[in-house]
Amino acid sequence: MLYPFIFRPILKERIWGGRELERLYAKPLPPGKPIGESWEISDRPGDASVIANGPLAGKNLRWLMENHARELLGDAKPAAGGRFPLLCKILDAREKLSLQVHPPANKAVELKGEPKTEIWFIADAAPDASLYVGLKRGVTRADFEKEISDGSVADCFHRIPVRAGDAMFLPSGRVHAIGSDLVIFEIQQNSDTTYRVFDWNRVGLDGKPRELHVAQSLASIDFNDFEPKLVETKFNADGKIQKRPLVNDPLFNVETWKLNSGAGGLLKPKKLQIIAATGGKIEIKSGPISVNLSAGQFCLIPASLERTEVLAKSDAALLRVEAN
Repeated sequence: MLYPFIFRPILKERIWGGRELERLYAKPLPPGKPIGESWEISDRPGDASVIANGPLAGKNLRWLMENHARELLGDAKPAAGGRFPLLCKILDAREKLSLQVHPPANKAVELKGEPKTEIWFIADAAPDASLYVGLKRGVTRADFEKEISDGSVADCFHRIPVRAGDAMFLPSGRVHAIGSDLVIFEIQQNSDTTYRVFDWNRVGLDGKPRELHVAQSLASIDFNDFEPKLVETKFNADGKIQKRPLVNDPLFNVETWKLNSGAGGLLKPKKLQIIAATGGKIEIKSGPISVNLSAGQFCLIPASLERTEVLAKSDAALLRVEAN
């Protein structure tokens, strides 16, 4: 019998990272290291999330997929190699990330990579924070290649100011970079293929320039993707919960909820879902099992569960992710 799972975070040191995950979410960061990513739910080779609660504590998501995939996934499709379909992270960008792209499905095999469609939810942002997403209107492939060669390719990118609560959808093939001073919840296809176009002329943790992938990037970029907008949907009342749809994609659906203290609601039955607390405290109940989440924690709801309830223990906000 499966139940709602929480996992131990997998922390990743990054040259552009910092300490905000400790300050905002009390993540147990190793001292003195810039931590840029907390992988909250992962079934990647060498990085399988370990269960932290209940009778299966100590086993990992790879074990669940190998032994209970049908109960876990329901009608959701696994990723290549029979892996869990999604990868969920929290990112702390104290500096800008590289200008990059992920290969679309029709190019990924040829490039020996994996497609990666994702959505960013802005959890915390400095007053002047921004994203770099898509191309400025009118930029051509020839313009882009020329500016790669002379080091000014960042001028080709569409820059978008952002604040907490904003969201941006990034289908594979959309060039992008996260700007500095942002904390982002990232829900993505289970993939770790990134092609770097430009890395701001900096060096990596080893003191050497990080590898660029110009040829692969040029093969992957959608050169008709001009000035995309942030998600523009609005909140609507559903009983005592305010709900806002962020994306409906063949890979996953994501919505954000706002709940006043004491408010609650049922999740979809028989559907693989992930709940990520973005603010406040919530309780997730399924039968005799109860899981408490604080901001910065994720919970995986197996499809085999028939009735799962979310209850706000304080004023709270969350992301509800549904795998397709």
